[in-house]
Amino acid sequence: MPLSVGAPRLLLRRLREVMAERESAQARLDKVVVLVASNMVAEVCSLYLRRRDTSLELFATEGLNPEAVHNTHLKAGEGLVGLIAEHGEPMQFADAQTHPAFSYRPETGEEVYHSFLGVPILRAGHTIGVLTVQNRTQRHYSDEEVEALQTTAMVIAEMIASGGLAVSEEGGQEARREQSARFTGVTISEGVALGHVVLHEPRIVVTKLIAEDVEFERRRLAQAIDELTGMIDGMLERGDLQRAGEHREVLEAFRMFAHDRGWRRRLDEALLTGLTAEAAVQRVRNDTRARMLRQIDPYARERLHDIDDLSNRLLRVLAGGVGTAAAGNLPQDTILIARTMGPAELLDYDRQRLRGLVLEEGGAASHVAIVARALGIAAISQAKGVLDAVEAGDAAIVDAEGGELHVRPTPEVVAAYADKVRFRARRQAQYAALRNVPAVTLDGERVSLNINAGLVFDLPHLDQSGADGIGLFRTELQFMIASTFPRLEQQTRIYKAILDAAGERPVTFRSLDVGGDKVLPYFRVNKEENPALGWRAIRMALDRPALFRTQVRALLRAAHGRELRIMLPMIGDVAELTAARALIDREVTILKRHGRLEPRKLLVGAMIEVPALLFQLDRVLPLADFASVGSNDLMQFLFATDRGNMLVADRFDALNPAGLMALRVIVEAAARHDVPLNLCGEMAGKPLEAMALIGLGFRSISMAPASVGPVKAMVLSLDRSDLWVRLQELLACKSTSVREELKSYAAEKGVQI
Repeated sequence: MPLSVGAPRLLLRRLREVMAERESAQARLDKVVVLVASNMVAEVCSLYLRRRDTSLELFATEGLNPEAVHNTHLKAGEGLVGLIAEHGEPMQFADAQTHPAFSYRPETGEEVYHSFLGVPILRAGHTIGVLTVQNRTQRHYSDEEVEALQTTAMVIAEMIASGGLAVSEEGGQEARREQSARFTGVTISEGVALGHVVLHEPRIVVTKLIAEDVEFERRRLAQAIDELTGMIDGMLERGDLQRAGEHREVLEAFRMFAHDRGWRRRLDEALLTGLTAEAAVQRVRNDTRARMLRQIDPYARERLHDIDDLSNRLLRVLAGGVGTAAAGNLPQDTILIARTMGPAELLDYDRQRLRGLVLEEGGAASHVAIVARALGIAAISQAKGVLDAVEAGDAAIVDAEGGELHVRPTPEVVAAYADKVRFRARRQAQYAALRNVPAVTLDGERVSLNINAGLVFDLPHLDQSGADGIGLFRTELQFMIASTFPRLEQQTRIYKAILDAAGERPVTFRSLDVGGDKVLPYFRVNKEENPALGWRAIRMALDRPALFRTQVRALLRAAHGRELRIMLPMIGDVAELTAARALIDREVTILKRHGRLEPRKLLVGAMIEVPALLFQLDRVLPLADFASVGSNDLMQFLFATDRGNMLVADRFDALNPAGLMALRVIVEAAARHDVPLNLCGEMAGKPLEAMALIGLGFRSISMAPASVGPVKAMVLSLDRSDLWVRLQELLACKSTSVREELKSYAAEKGVQI
C-alpha cells in the first residue's frame, strides 16, 4: 500500500518527538524502526550501523527476530545491505531472496519476506549505516516511499553526527570520531603544536531538521539561492577573487552548480518531504557527495570541493551570513584547518591563540605560508582529506618538522609530543642566550644574519631574534592584505615605522613584487598560462611606472636623513636595471626640487633570481650598489621545477651540485666587483643549507626570524675555511645532492645543525 498524502511529514514529526525523549540510544532506535514500519505499512524495518572494522551490525529491528539485534553482522559488501552501503544509493527488490547478493541469516527469520527496500544512511557522503523495510508480498515501493525512507535516514544521520543519538562505541559515526587519524603533508612553517581543531569555515550544524511550514521553507531557500548566486556573479564581474579565497575557475564552477536546474529541483523535492531549508541542503549535499565519491573520473571527484563549498556558503546565507571562525572566540590552543586561505584571512585570527595551521592545498612558497612563518606557528599543507576527517574541537597535533598531523591522538602520542615540545622550548632558550652574541665562525669570519619580514608585526622579531637587520622586506604583503591600493601617505607611514623600529640596523626594501600568482584583489590583470614566468615584479613596474614611482616616492620620504636600500626583483637583463634606476633617479630629482629632505644614503640593488643574469654578472654588478640572491626562484627556474607543484617540487634538492655551483659563480663575481652580497631565500633558514652557503662564501644571509637562533648556533660551531676545502671536493662529485655528505661532515666536525 503506497503512502498516504502527508504521511512523510507525519513520520518526521513523530521522529522529532522520539528524538526529544530522554531515554537510552537503544530505546530510541527501537522506537524509530517501529515508527517507520508503521508509517510505511511495512512488516519489517531494520537499522544497520557501520562498525569500526567496516562491517555492518544490526542495531534495531521491528519484524525480525529481536535476538538478532547486535548479533547479526555483515562484512563490507556482504548481502543486500552491504551492497547498498557499498554503492551509497537506494535499492529495492521485489523478490530479494532470488538476488545473487542475498545473504541468508537464519537467526533473523527474514526468509518469509520477499520485497526489500534499503537506503544508505549518509554523512558527508560516506555511508555510516543502512535503513531497510521488508514485506512478505512481492511489491514495488513507490518513489514517495523511497523518498520518505531516505529522509528518515538523513534525520538519523544528523542525529548521530550531532550526538543527539549516540550509539555504542563499536559502531557508527561517533566511533569513527573516536579513532585517531594521521595525515601527512608538506611543512610550510616549522614547529610543533598541540591543541584543538578550529575550522576556518566552520560547518553550519543543522539542528532544526523538520519544517513547521513547508512553503515558508521554500521561500527561505529560494531567497538564499538568489543571494548566493548574486554574490558569486558579483565576485566574477568585479574580478574580486583573492579576497574570496577562490580561483576564478572555482567560482565559475560554483556559478554553474548554483544555476543548475537539477540541483534546484533536488532541493525542492527534499523540501517537499517536510525538511527545513538547511536540512534539504544537507540532504542533497550528502546524496551528491555519495555519488561523486564513487566516480572513477578524477575530475568528477575533484568537484567534491565545489559541492562542499557551495553547500557551506548556502548554509551560511541561510544562517544569516555566519562568517569564518576568526570573528568568534578561539580556544587558547587553536589548530586552524582549512582547504586553502589567503594571507589576509590568516591575519584576521588572534595570533595569541593560534598554535598551528593545516591546509589541504597550497605550497611552502605561498603567501599564507610566508605569513605563517612570520607568525611563528607550526604549519603544514597538502594534507589531503583532512577536512572530511575532523570536527571542530577535536584534539590535534601539528608536527611541522615531520610534516604530520595527528587527529584525536592516543595518550601515548600526546605524551611523546609533549616531550618534544619541552625539548624545543629548552632548545629555544639556548638560542635566546645567543641573541646578543655576534655570529662569528671558529676561524674568525663574521656572518650577518638578517630576517625576512613583510608586515608591521614582524618588527618585534628583529630584537627578539638578535638579527643584524632586515635583509628582505616584502613590500607587496601590505598591498595584498589591503582592500584598495595603498595611497602615498599610507605607504610612507608604514615604511617610516619600519625604519624607526630598525634603528641603526639596515633594512632592504624589495620593490613591489606582484603579478603572476601574487594577485592584488583590486588590480585587474589578464590570466596567464605560466604566471611565474609572466608579467610580474620589475616587468610590471616598468610597464606601469606610476605604481613603481609612487612606492619609490613613499620610500624616499620615509627615509629622509637615513640610509635607504631598495632592491629590484626579477631583473633578467641589464636594461631593466638601468631603466628602473632611471625612474628612481627621477623621483630623487623631484624630491630635491620640492625641497624635501633626502635619504642620507641611497643604495639600489638587484635580485639575482633569473638564470640569464648569471651570464651578465660582470655587466650588472658594476651598476648595482648591492645584490641579493633570491634562491627560491633561482633554483625553481634553474631546474625548471615549479616549487608550488607537489608532483615535481621534490624532484631536485637545493644542495644539488649544479645549484651550488651557480651560487659559487655569483659569489665569485660579487667579490671581483666588490659588491655586497646577500641571500634571502628559504635555503638561508635551514642550518645545513646555511652551512653550505657560508662554505661557498656568503657572509650575509636572510631568513625567517625563528631560524636565526638555529643558524647562529651552527655558525658559532663552524670552521668556514675547513668547510670551503671540503665543499670544493664535493662539488666535483657526480652525486645529485651533497646533503648526506654535508651531514656527515657536520657530525665529524661537531657542527650544530
